[in-house]
Amino acid sequence: MQNCATEDEKKRTAELIRPILRGRDIKRYGYEWANLYLIATFPSRHYNIEDYPAVKEYLLSFGMERLEQTGKKYTIDGQQVAARKKTNNKWFETQDSISYWDDFNQSKIIYPNMTKYMPFVFDSNQFVTNQKCFIVTGTNLSFLTAFLNSSLFKYCFRDSFPELQGGTRELSKIFFDKIPVFLPNKEIEKRFSQLVNDIQADYSIDKAKRIDEEIFAIYGLTAVEQKQIGYIEIT
Repeated sequence: MQNCATEDEKKRTAELIRPILRGRDIKRYGYEWANLYLIATFPSRHYNIEDYPAVKEYLLSFGMERLEQTGKKYTIDGQQVAARKKTNNKWFETQDSISYWDDFNQSKIIYPNMTKYMPFVFDSNQFVTNQKCFIVTGTNLSFLTAFLNSSLFKYCFRDSFPELQGGTRELSKIFFDKIPVFLPNKEIEKRFSQLVNDIQADYSIDKAKRIDEEIFAIYGLTAVEQKQIGYIEIT
């Protein structure tokens, strides 16, 4: 954004340039951001590229032949260059229209679509994601983050997700639909909001175990059942 001519342009441009998380970046109660950004010009937003001259100049540095969404092929300096697939979108817009673009602006849970470790992270920083992630929006997200990261969830429901090569699991929505989840009241959600914010700010196994204990208590597990489940850290 250092190429923006005015403060107003910087402010407008900041809305387009968004931090992005990939599936590999997601950890249990956290993420390792690779300092990557996406120019998120969703077609449904109907942007006027002339309002973002610095973005326009940057994109055009790659060549209009590569950016236009026509599916055409060109010969540039003796090399064949293919434009992006043909759509009704403008040259500067992301490839496909999506109806849920605003969900990325909301608080949400992010998790990888295929993973051995089954990690989930609560996000309130408006990250966008690549195609290797899923997101969950809605209510009671703090409790749900804790439940999905809990040893109880892994013990009871890990096998609900199909196993792929190398112990990786496919975490598709259709498999989550069959999993019953306790519906917390406002007091419980507030409590878990504090717990999740704390562990995501400074992760430790002790904190994860304490959250496990809270989940065990809510689900009414006996001491014997809690001991049988124990603490599960997938490695």
